[in-house]
Amino acid sequence: MSDLYLSRFRSWFLSSPPAEWATKRLRETVIGALRQGPIPQHVAFVMDGNRRYARSHKIETVEGHNLGFEALARVLEICYKCGVKVVTVYAFSIENYNRPKYEVDGLMQLAKLKLEQLVQHGELLERYGAGIRVLGQRDLISPDVLEVVDRAVARTKHNTKAILNICFPYTSREEITTAVRSTVEEYSTTPRPHSTPFSQNRITQKILSKQGDKNETSLSTVREASPSPPTSRPEDPDESVSSSTTLPPDSPPLKSVATENVTIYPNAENITSETLDSHMYTAECPPLDLFIRTSGVERLSDFMLWQCHQDTQIFFLKCFWPEFDLWNFLPVLVEWQWRQKQKERDEKPSRRTKQA
Repeated sequence: MSDLYLSRFRSWFLSSPPAEWATKRLRETVIGALRQGPIPQHVAFVMDGNRRYARSHKIETVEGHNLGFEALARVLEICYKCGVKVVTVYAFSIENYNRPKYEVDGLMQLAKLKLEQLVQHGELLERYGAGIRVLGQRDLISPDVLEVVDRAVARTKHNTKAILNICFPYTSREEITTAVRSTVEEYSTTPRPHSTPFSQNRITQKILSKQGDKNETSLSTVREASPSPPTSRPEDPDESVSSSTTLPPDSPPLKSVATENVTIYPNAENITSETLDSHMYTAECPPLDLFIRTSGVERLSDFMLWQCHQDTQIFFLKCFWPEFDLWNFLPVLVEWQWRQKQKERDEKPSRRTKQA
């Protein structure tokens, strides 16, 4: 009984006006101190542990998810106050559709309710100028929820100081697949000027260039026997090698291809990681600095696989997401700042060496 009375007294004291005032002042002081150092520009959260938190506290699963959304509001305010520009949260995985139907329906209705609250009472997002972006497969969202999603995005589209990315429903493999598909469509259906045409001459040149020394003798013979090239210079350097200067002597003559009749497409050989990056859902966001997952599970779970790069710092925390607060976030930010300063110290000697 003494423990029960102690717990009730602690709850009563923390909810009293003096304690709330002192806690608020302490939080403001801590956040102000954090802002004096470097701040991550893009932070991603895997909001894990809602169901286990509900089971451990003997409450309904949906109620655990509801508390998780309340934790999200706390975390957003902390991030935006510190100066974080982009917050990306894993709200609903495509794999979650494999859960029991009642739980999936409950999550959808909860998402609808919380998005409606953001639309009707968007003081937090308005205060920090944060715009909502919903990333994922829209065709998997029920029409009534999709209507609220579009309304929330439209309601905050004028907010440009910060971004809240809600991945719903989402998997990283689906995002990468979509990026590859859109890149292929762009490079195969969108003609562009000043690009390399996939002409017969270019294909022949590429094939022969791979043969290397095998055809060097034949090429030299053809060059000696071939007439001098025309004085007019084609626009495309890849077309400057004619069929007569690339084919072996025993090859049949190629029919001339008029350049003006060849459709010009972007060269697929120019596709790089930056090309795919520009087709990702987070194309307009800064690089991912921090990846945080709660509940003690140490895996990425098909989230932000493309965005995680060599400078992304990943933290796995043991607390459940509904418990996540400034005091759980504080050690992560302090460690991130310390690593950034260590990185700057390591880079200074290399810069001096290059200058010398």
